[in-house]
Parts: sequence; C-alpha cells; structure tokens
Amino acid sequence: MAGESTADTAPSITDHLHEELLNSSGVEEFLAELARVSARTLCEPGDGLLCGITLLRQRKAATMAGNGDTAHVISRIEYETGNSPGITAAEDQETVHVPDLELEDRWPEYAEAVLGHGIRSVLVIPFRLEGETKASLLLYSPRAGHFERRILETAQEFVRQTSLALRLAVRFAHYSETAAHLRATLESRTVIDMAVGIIMAQNRCSQQEAFSLLKAASSTRNSKLHTVAAAVVNALGHGPAETHYEE
Repeated sequence: MAGESTADTAPSITDHLHEELLNSSGVEEFLAELARVSARTLCEPGDGLLCGITLLRQRKAATMAGNGDTAHVISRIEYETGNSPGITAAEDQETVHVPDLELEDRWPEYAEAVLGHGIRSVLVIPFRLEGETKASLLLYSPRAGHFERRILETAQEFVRQTSLALRLAVRFAHYSETAAHLRATLESRTVIDMAVGIIMAQNRCSQQEAFSLLKAASSTRNSKLHTVAAAVVNALGHGPAETHYEE
C-alpha cells in the first residue's frame, strides 16, 4: 500500500532528497528527482497515477517536472489556462481535490483540456515554502474518485516530509543566481574600468572625461556600455578582460 510505504521509508526519502540536493546541478534537476520520488512513493502498480511538481518564483517562468512526458504536459496546462486547481491551491495555500473532472464546473477550460488526456480526478497539495515562492505536488488519475481519504492523507504527509528539502533547494538556487549575477556585474565593471583607463591614456584626459566618451560611443552605436568597453579593450590585441576571484 502507498500509505504503508511512505510511513516505512520516510527517513530514507528525506535522506535521499538531501543527498540529491547536494549533488544536483540546479533546482530544475532537483524538481525532476522529487517528481520521480513522488511517483515511487505514492503510485501503486497499475493505478496509472501521474505525478507533477510545479515551482513558481517571482519574476521567473514556472518551473515544472513530472514522472513522464504526459505528467509534464498536464502540469503545464495548469498554468497555461490561467485558472485551474494548481493555481487555486498555490494562491490559497490549501489542498484542492477534484474527485471527477466530468462533474467539475469551476475550471471549464482546464477540465476539458485535462479530460482530453484521459484524466478524471486531480489532487493538488501545496508545499510550505518561504516568501512569495509557491510550489505544489500535482497528482492525476485516470479513475474518478481515486483519491480516497487514505491516499489523500498519505500524499499530504509526503508533502510535509519533503517541504524542507524543497525549501533548501529554492534557497540554494537563489544564492547561486545571486552569486552569478554579482560575478557578471563585477566582470562588466572590470571591462568598463579597463576601457576608461585605456581612453585616459590615449586621450590624456580625466577619468570622468574618459567615461563620458565611452558613454557617448555607447549611445551613438546604440550598444550596451559593456559591449563598447569590451571592444576598446579587445582593440589592444590582448583578448577579452578577465576578472580573477579568490577561492
């Protein structure tokens, strides 16, 4: 039984996800593994259950994963239709259970699209994350009334157990993206400073005057300041500028 499997293997599931968190190359890879773990934990042989994971972060496109192409496609429908159980669960931070899509009238466009993929019942459970970041476990069954109380409670317990690992994955992704942005900013600043120094030497002018010349060239060429600065540096024949960091 899925419920018994979850109870017996909870420590190994969390241990596995924490190990995956350390080894994954990014949040997308971690979500894919979380979807696979969800399927192994919650699906029973022959039940046709599909599992999806969606992650919504500010100023970023929705990130989705599933235990197969069909699960991924259906999870995408959640957000392409603009009104669905997935969006409702994310906004309200509450479990949404649809026992039979053929009898559901809250999300007509969504219901029609998902029924076209042979899905009759849906269960969406939000993970408990931080700030404005939202994520949900989405379960789809070809059978109406599939998510009886036992299965629902098992899925809710699974989300509770794995929410911490997902919170850490999102936090690590944020730190990694912030560091990458900072590195790019420093590299851009290095090239601009080098170009200003070159212009000062060539024109025997002040730093402010050199920077103004660089900005004027950027405006005239309708190019980014960094692009014009890189061209100035490269014109010396020494290749692109490199920024060095202490390890």
